[in-house]
Amino acid sequence: MARIPIITGFGGINTAGRSSFHHAYRRLILDSLPKVKVDQTYRSLASLMKLGFDGSEQQQQFIRDHTLIRRIEEQRFKVDGIDINKRMPVSVCGNESASFITKARNLPKYIPENWSIIDIEDKMVRVDIQGDTKFMLPTRRDIAVQAAGQLPSGFDPGTLYPARSHPRGLQMAVYGASDAVQSMGIDWGVVCQHVPPDQISVYAGSSMGQLDPQGYGGMIGARYNDKRTTSKHCPLGLAEMPADFINAYVLGSIGNTGAYMGACASFLYNLRQAVNDIKNGVARVVVVGNSEAPIEPDVIEGYCSMGALATDKDLLDLDAKLGLTSANYRRAARPFSSNCGFTIAESSQFFVLMDDELAMALGANVHGAVTDAFVSADGHKKSISSPGAGNYITMTKAVASVRALLGDKSIRQRSFVQAHGSSTPQNRVTESHILNETAKLFGIENWPVAAIKAYVGHSLGVSAGDQLMATLGVWSEGIIPGIATIDHIADDVHRSNLQLGSAHMDVGAQDIDCCILNSKGFGGNNASATVIAPHIVDKMLAKKYGSEAMTTYKTRNETVLERAAAYDESAQNGEAQPIYKFDHHVLDSDDLDFSTSKISVPGYALAINLELESPYAGLLEVS
Repeated sequence: MARIPIITGFGGINTAGRSSFHHAYRRLILDSLPKVKVDQTYRSLASLMKLGFDGSEQQQQFIRDHTLIRRIEEQRFKVDGIDINKRMPVSVCGNESASFITKARNLPKYIPENWSIIDIEDKMVRVDIQGDTKFMLPTRRDIAVQAAGQLPSGFDPGTLYPARSHPRGLQMAVYGASDAVQSMGIDWGVVCQHVPPDQISVYAGSSMGQLDPQGYGGMIGARYNDKRTTSKHCPLGLAEMPADFINAYVLGSIGNTGAYMGACASFLYNLRQAVNDIKNGVARVVVVGNSEAPIEPDVIEGYCSMGALATDKDLLDLDAKLGLTSANYRRAARPFSSNCGFTIAESSQFFVLMDDELAMALGANVHGAVTDAFVSADGHKKSISSPGAGNYITMTKAVASVRALLGDKSIRQRSFVQAHGSSTPQNRVTESHILNETAKLFGIENWPVAAIKAYVGHSLGVSAGDQLMATLGVWSEGIIPGIATIDHIADDVHRSNLQLGSAHMDVGAQDIDCCILNSKGFGGNNASATVIAPHIVDKMLAKKYGSEAMTTYKTRNETVLERAAAYDESAQNGEAQPIYKFDHHVLDSDDLDFSTSKISVPGYALAINLELESPYAGLLEVS
């Protein structure tokens, strides 16, 4: 019988807050929660934002104003004055010369032919210029896009561990993976006592790489800004570096690893690998996620030049009838409504998947299960960024997969979709058609659709991780977030079989059996995944293992629940720290014990098995 990929822990950080224990999800539905959970949400955010929780209305308003999509804050960069270099050709009048004084060490290595250099005192020189020359002058200008899904104000992951000039995306990866692992309520060392080291997998990356000044941004910009390229710029910019950091500094894993890239669908590409590893017995536990920190002027201008982002001007045009004098940044993202582009965001989301046997043995928490993930390309294209046929295939296969498990009635009455919902005019038409046609095909008459980019923005390769985080929250609180930033559905949206709207949908925590996550990425990268509710997973486990084993599991789970709650309490008090083990138990060949049948690794109770069976053995006669 196939192994079930069970979600036993999750964590991370985005503009809504800390993901573990549904804190970030609850920020999305704050207006529909009972007071005790509202207070918990504010307390969690106050801790992240270094405010010191006091429960006052003034503080609550500050927290609301400084989370979710909003105007880019000065701590990141000044949107009304980003640094640029301006090329300025000049001509000296007539036969005269122009002069300036500078330090000799400021002179370029190669002196222009029309420059004359005269030494003066204190290592200074005078430069006389005749004729034409060019200067590159530092100056500033406004940026056309001023809204983004930033992390909560005051939260800086680099202050929580010795970041040593790490790019922001890697800082967030350390925080996100640590939050996910600690949320389990099971010490990672205990996991290692139950799993051979080669049956642990880590899949994580960044679709854009690390493009801030500590990564590729620093490397590429150094020559143009007269700065030095450091030895860290190039390696720390690599797109798979989040997985490398988790292996090296969080888990100490020597198992399977990698990053699978598919533009904005990258998280589901990694999730597919994680699910397949567990289903096929390659791994028993997988830490999977992505981390993206693209709120950088150069990245924003790159997407803006494609016409992909919602500019201030376009937002004002959308709201012209309201007579606004400045863009409504809170409503910058408006999926499936009249819109003008997506809103870029930063996020780090991680999930711990275990096979069902390991989860039962450890008494692990069950937040749901990911049973399948499908990927399809678009085929031949005209424009590389235009949508195509691939997403129709992934969505249809995903629904067919969950139908085979749960039946027609479940998908028709107790399922919902986490749409890609990027908030571009093209997406609202193409994705709504895909979802609507899929619903028609399978007899779904009023399919609930969530589009959480309305709240958190588009975190590129992490975006489906944001969607999965919010999906798990639905099975905690029973509320599918509405598309709160819209006041109407656009006329060109296909919705005869879809339930779209601004209001939250109260569906009940155990009245939704499954969710389909959907992602669409530039270049024809399409992915859809099936996520099964925890109450369905419980039924699957009970049938597979029987009542006696379930009773034993629940007894083990009591301790796990207590430890998980203790971590959450510590985090809300601002006491929990990321896992960061630099120069910790570094292994080399002398530490490994080799034989022809196994490899024993310090820290693991079980060895790597070398008594392997070849699937091709029957094709040859071996003497």
